[in-house]
Amino acid sequence: MLSKCRYESPLGEMTLVAFDNQLCGVYFDDQKYFMAGFEGMEIAEQDSELLQVTKQWLDSYFSGAQPDLAQLPLAPQGTAFQKKVWAALAEIPYGQTITYGQLAEQLSCKSAQAIGSAVGKNSLSLVVPCHRVLGAKGQLTGYAGGLERKRSLLELEKNHDFLRIP
Repeated sequence: MLSKCRYESPLGEMTLVAFDNQLCGVYFDDQKYFMAGFEGMEIAEQDSELLQVTKQWLDSYFSGAQPDLAQLPLAPQGTAFQKKVWAALAEIPYGQTITYGQLAEQLSCKSAQAIGSAVGKNSLSLVVPCHRVLGAKGQLTGYAGGLERKRSLLELEKNHDFLRIP
């Protein structure tokens, strides 16, 4: 059964979605692709044990800790290629970044744009750290939750090695 609940993050309201005992959605409420793939589905507005654990994980993250991703059973919904990209995102260490081009090279993909498209459709925003992917010259670019949130998340992780947006 699909269930969802609200989470008030320091960066705005979020919606958390679980299917049985697997987390399948973590969205900022105003981000691109909000609830993509869940349109027209019946989703119960209720907390589950997993959603409570996810809230605790997010509380820990926003407090500046480095919570273990293994605490959350993840079930992102997407194509095989998207899942491959998202798995690579999950491997980017806390406080570190990678460029779209580096990620493409790592995954033997000839197109940084294809990587960017998959990164942008990540349904587990923040949990699967798509905010850690930067443009070719280290600039902030391409975050479905907005560039100000991306900047805030990177600053939270104490990563100040990216270029400032003028």
